[in-house]
Amino acid sequence: MPELPERYNASLLLDRNLEAGREARTAIHWAGGEVSYGELFKLACGAGRTLRELGVRREERVLIIADDSPGWAAAFLGALRIGAIPVPVNPLLQRSEDYDHYVEDSLARVALVDALTEEKVRPAAERAADPPRLLRTAELTAGAEFEPAPTRRDDMAFWLYSSGSTGKPKAVVHLQHDIPYTCQTYAEEVLRISESDVSFSTTKLFHAYGFGNSLTFPFWVGAAAVLHQGRPAPATVFDTIEQRKPTLFFSAPTLYNALLNFEGSKDRDLSSIRLCISAAESLPAEVWRRWKDAYGLTILDGVGSTEMLHIYCSNRTDAVRPGSNGKPVPGYELKILDPEGQPVETGEAGDLYVKGDSALALYWAQHEKTKRSVLGDWFYTGDRYRADADGFYWYEGRSDDMIKVGGMWCSPIEIESRLVAHPSVLEAAVAGIPDASGLIKPEAWVILRDGVAPSEVLAAELMEHCKSQLAPYKFPRRVHFTGELPKTATGKIQRYRLRSNAGQAWGPTTDR
Repeated sequence: MPELPERYNASLLLDRNLEAGREARTAIHWAGGEVSYGELFKLACGAGRTLRELGVRREERVLIIADDSPGWAAAFLGALRIGAIPVPVNPLLQRSEDYDHYVEDSLARVALVDALTEEKVRPAAERAADPPRLLRTAELTAGAEFEPAPTRRDDMAFWLYSSGSTGKPKAVVHLQHDIPYTCQTYAEEVLRISESDVSFSTTKLFHAYGFGNSLTFPFWVGAAAVLHQGRPAPATVFDTIEQRKPTLFFSAPTLYNALLNFEGSKDRDLSSIRLCISAAESLPAEVWRRWKDAYGLTILDGVGSTEMLHIYCSNRTDAVRPGSNGKPVPGYELKILDPEGQPVETGEAGDLYVKGDSALALYWAQHEKTKRSVLGDWFYTGDRYRADADGFYWYEGRSDDMIKVGGMWCSPIEIESRLVAHPSVLEAAVAGIPDASGLIKPEAWVILRDGVAPSEVLAAELMEHCKSQLAPYKFPRRVHFTGELPKTATGKIQRYRLRSNAGQAWGPTTDR
């Protein structure tokens, strides 16, 4: 990969398009129309000037708590341009109190909000010891060009908060060079993205996956991004695909499954799409096959993280193994180690470590967590994986999600994949729960398809369904029929909540 100059500012994503003559080319499609690269550049410059006028200085934080829009992109790139640190946060949180942590942890000088988030964020800002100034993204206006701050390629550039699968979200600190690294690796090598592409992601900009899908990757090559406002639902996602005609479609397993099960889904027109991508949770092979059968489209499933900024292990168009997360993306190395730190044998599961130059610098104000996770050039992912003889990586669950039954380890992912292969099951989650004797056993929480009624008979059938294909000790000892599963904002199942609230239902529940 080409070496970046010592002085580098990641906001140059926009400048490179103007230098390439793409000023009039569409950068963003959204509900308000189209925004060209020239217009977005001026909007980013205006955002940068406004932040400077509000007293924001180099490396001071700027919270962005707003839905996806051109104003969001301009705020992020404008903050980068003046050397400030943009800090995106989930705009879909329900309570004002949910934002207290972000305001206090970031020590932000300014918080950019929109009409939907201002009411929630303002009380949190007022409760802070040093309240940030609130500014609406809609108030940002075009401004005259100015030179970007002379930041270095290894300077702090932006934060992204972890999804909070356990405990409070942690601020992941990324550097200026991390953005071009992911563009030169995954975007170029796996997606083969070009300026003729139109990218549509159901995962939003505040999340590392959506950030690459809808901002850094398309802007790197002069492609267009489709920004979808509000929570993505099957009806609006299908409508957006048919209206905007994306060539690249990014989503998560939960939504791929929901799209397949949406009434009339097989009649929808997805002909513009050349490639589908999935991340955030491993994609069950059954969902992959159903999508391929319905639309003739290949889904490339991969694994990434907030800490590595995007996908570092992925299936490829010429190397797909349904149910796996593929092979390492060029530019990244993976290793699987046992608890003693020794490499495992091929086919054996262990802890996954990843090496690549988009890795986080540190967790903000989390020194001990940083020391446990950043080990020289390697990042400890906290995921358990196995690699087969052909070099494909298979997810076995989070290290703290693994279930030891009768002295034998089993993966919740393996049991969940078997459950969703049953024609009555829409979604499933598995966790290890102590039985009456205090011994850990797998239990399953199952969402049934429309029209299927929960029953004792069905629960027994699902247990036998698992027993028929899995090792005897791996079948769920109890089946809970439920209307919803505890998940992060990006659809990742929070199995720790199943374990800590084993007696509670996630929606209407019937136990076997």
